[in-house]
Amino acid sequence: MVIAIIAMLVVLIIVLIMYNIHIQKKIDTYNNINQQISNLSVLQDFMKVAGEEDSVEAKLNKINEIVIEQYDIKYSTIVVFDGAEYVIKATNVDKLHHETLTNLHNEEIFQDSVATATPKYITIENENEKLPYQKVEMGRAKSAMFFPLYIDNIYIGYWIMESGRMHAFDKTDTTIIEVVKDNIISVLSTISYQDAMENIVRTDKFTGLYSAEYLYSKAKRTFDKYPTSAVCMFKITNIEEINEKASRQIGNDIITEISNIVKTKMAAQYVFVRYMGPKFVIVFSGVEETSVEEFLKELKREMEELEIVEEAEEVQVVKVINGKKVRVRELKEEKSASPKINFVVSTYYKGTGIEQLNKKLEEYLDSVDKSENQINYI
Repeated sequence: MVIAIIAMLVVLIIVLIMYNIHIQKKIDTYNNINQQISNLSVLQDFMKVAGEEDSVEAKLNKINEIVIEQYDIKYSTIVVFDGAEYVIKATNVDKLHHETLTNLHNEEIFQDSVATATPKYITIENENEKLPYQKVEMGRAKSAMFFPLYIDNIYIGYWIMESGRMHAFDKTDTTIIEVVKDNIISVLSTISYQDAMENIVRTDKFTGLYSAEYLYSKAKRTFDKYPTSAVCMFKITNIEEINEKASRQIGNDIITEISNIVKTKMAAQYVFVRYMGPKFVIVFSGVEETSVEEFLKELKREMEELEIVEEAEEVQVVKVINGKKVRVRELKEEKSASPKINFVVSTYYKGTGIEQLNKKLEEYLDSVDKSENQINYI
């Protein structure tokens, strides 16, 4: 009888163990599915941020905030090498520690990690210690995970997570964090073109206007607030003739004065850039193509009434008289010039490539006869 009871208890224990194992597997599967859903949600948030009409800096800070919130990280810092130096692209750490954070690649403890493209986890063992890379911030971080960032096997920087607790990342699932790291790299890769455009923008020394690249970066956020905008490109068609027959200085003055005329008539939401050489672009944000005609007619009239005069003046020249070099005074003739302007207008639709539209407008202006100077719609 006792043996039978013991046998039944053994069977019952085995059944309970098997049931618990089955339940645990279901829980693990459920947790894994939840984690996958969470990771997918984070990735979707990342991609949403990457597609927003915002600066690269703002996007990366939003991504960093998502990482901190979703994975309960106290400190998170993304550092990227921009070709000249290491720059913090996103962080929630006080500026006091930024110099330290941008020099982690020089720390011996992380150099092997950078060389082998593997993460590095470090922590202190007692409250009197500090992490090897810390200078003045002994009490701030007590454990850290360092991840080198690579795009197509090219090292571009690193991401570091830090905690104010010792052994904070002992039980962290590195597989999940690797997914986060890969997502950060994907976003960095996605917005690298935008970053290049924002950094290549220059200011023209004659006109004070931004270069064409401004249209493809910061300015785009202005006119993409509207479904459509009128885009006008105009060209000073006789600039070469002015440079040759009058002077290059007169040509430069004409370019400067024409830009000043347009500047005085620009509404705050419009964008005006020096596109290239004698070509300029105006984006009338949110304005229909047909609504700019009268404005452009008046603008063209005012531009072409402009006359730049280089007054006559006495100059000293050296002449050879009877075999000898002699300095004599001569009157330099007065020179003047007026511009001829050719306009072309089209419509930009939000979400399409304004660079392709500008290329079409430029090709039109370069293909027509130089004597043409009117307002065209294409």
